[in-house]
Order: sequence, then C-alpha cells, then structure tokens
Amino acid sequence: MHRIGIDIGRVIIGPVLNGREDTSFLGKRLEDALHTPPAPGAIEGVAELVERSQGQAWLVSKCGPGVQAKTRAWLDHQRFWTRTGMDRSHLRFCLRRPDKALHARQLRLTAMIDDRVDVLVHLEGIVAQRLLFGEQDRPAPAWAIEVADWAAVRAWAAA
Repeated sequence: MHRIGIDIGRVIIGPVLNGREDTSFLGKRLEDALHTPPAPGAIEGVAELVERSQGQAWLVSKCGPGVQAKTRAWLDHQRFWTRTGMDRSHLRFCLRRPDKALHARQLRLTAMIDDRVDVLVHLEGIVAQRLLFGEQDRPAPAWAIEVADWAAVRAWAAA
C-alpha cells in the first residue's frame, strides 16, 4: 500500500494544457480564484488515491503565506475534503521546493506526484516512486514515472 504525496499547483489546480500554463489562480483576487476549476479528473483521481491508500494521502505544496491562504480557501470552496475523502489535516506547506523532502521523510511517503523535476530530484533515496505530472518542456529523467494527466495517475494507481 502506498503513502502518497500530491502537489497542488499545476497538478490539482492549473495544469499545463496544450503547452499553456494556467496561472489564473495565482493572479486573481480571492473571490475569482475560488472559482478556478480543478484540473480535469483531479478530484476523482485524488478520491481514488485516498481510497486505494486507505487514507494515506497528503497534499504537499510549496507556496508563500498568501497563496497558502488562497489554497485553503479554494480547497474549502471546492468541498475538496468531502469530495475526496482526504483528511483535512493532510495538508502540508513549505516555502522552498527542496523542503518537500522533509515532509516526504516525516510522512514516510512511498510515492510523490509533482510537476517539477527540481522537486522530485530532492526525493531520491526518500520516495521510491516519483511521478512527474503533466506536460513537460524537456524529456523526463529515466527515474521518473511519467503521468500526463489524472487518467494516467489513476492507471498507475490501478497497476
């Protein structure tokens, strides 16, 4: 059974689609950001990961205090906790990408889903399965498990 970490930005909110990055969540006022839709299939995908891992799934995100507050409000507005079954206490923030490794070690994660190689590289020797999410502008490293979208994440989870 996996213990799974899931990034939020460009994974659950605002993924790169057809080469275009959706930054609307970051640039909008709170009232507008609340209505930014989740990535296609993200809510259902997270719900499946929570179920398959028997609740051993966490959101692990790098952002500053302002975006942290906006993210908490978005998660509540989207009824994320109810819709996915994830425990509300399974939300972790850090201020630097390499610090995700600290959370991964504390949580004993066996898998991490992130859109950035520069995050996943810091998890070497900590997290066995490092899933590189979404469209990338360069080839993935050999150690990465490529998942283009939430359908691919769900296929990985089912395997």
